[in-house]
Amino acid sequence: MFTRLTKTIGTLGLVGLLATAAHAENWRGWNIHSDGYPNTVAMDKFAELLEEKTGGEITLQMFHGGTLGNQPDGIEQVRIGGLEIGNFNLGPIGPIVPSANVVSLPFIFKDVDHMFRVLESEGGEAIAAGMAEKGLVPLSWFDAGARSFYSQKPINSPADVTGLKVRVMNNDLFTGMISALGGNPSPMAFGEVYQALKTGVVDGAENNWPSYESTGHFEVAGFYSLSQHLIIPECLCINTGTYEALSAEMKAAVKDAAQEAALLQRQLWKEREAASQEKVMAAGVQFNEISNKVPFQEAMASVYEAYLEANPDLRGLVELIQNTD
Repeated sequence: MFTRLTKTIGTLGLVGLLATAAHAENWRGWNIHSDGYPNTVAMDKFAELLEEKTGGEITLQMFHGGTLGNQPDGIEQVRIGGLEIGNFNLGPIGPIVPSANVVSLPFIFKDVDHMFRVLESEGGEAIAAGMAEKGLVPLSWFDAGARSFYSQKPINSPADVTGLKVRVMNNDLFTGMISALGGNPSPMAFGEVYQALKTGVVDGAENNWPSYESTGHFEVAGFYSLSQHLIIPECLCINTGTYEALSAEMKAAVKDAAQEAALLQRQLWKEREAASQEKVMAAGVQFNEISNKVPFQEAMASVYEAYLEANPDLRGLVELIQNTD
């Protein structure tokens, strides 16, 4: 009797384990950054936390360095459910999601802290709702610093941009920004920029300190001009369908893991930003702060006008961001 009971209990335990295994979800995630980069470390931490907080019911395999395609490819794969998770810059998402494009308006944010205050309030909720409709639910927001110009010469005024071929991400706001400054915008994949700078296909580009350093762009464009014209966040995103299929308990666990990973990323970002600036300066990069940004800001009037003319329903969101303390 005891033997039969023991066997029955053992069988039920095995069935339970098999059922758990059968229902376990194995997700895949996209990330463009290399090993050691703050986002890469944070995404690996997210995978670890995800398994821990869901009791092993969800696991995540991260693919770093853009091994599953470039950023537009990754965005589309997550949107359609080919991948479950992605760490994306909101710049390339903007053309798909009008509300997300607001963060790509030049000089829309006063500084990084202002950006996070917006994203973690009513403005962020509006952006997230628009993204979810297009297949991307932002679980948390990452710091991507402020983007500034780098080229073969210092930039101090819009006149210094005139005639320059400047690489930008593929977004009408970015191309419009360069055109408004008198330059020639050159959208191209991130991985092509080093060679383009080296061979003169483009004269300059724009990005944050860690990207400027980690890509080696400082080796072929030795002047960094602190314009801070774009402060664009990154998201840790999940496919909308995948997220909505989760129970309330699982949604909370996934969100919690993402929020914790974001706090890690922001701290690592600050450390990396300082280290990257120190490294490129030691390598001989010429650095200048733009003392008067007003001419740059005034040149953006046509960019704002065109954006609001095409998206009149987003005027309220733009004003909400500008009026957030």
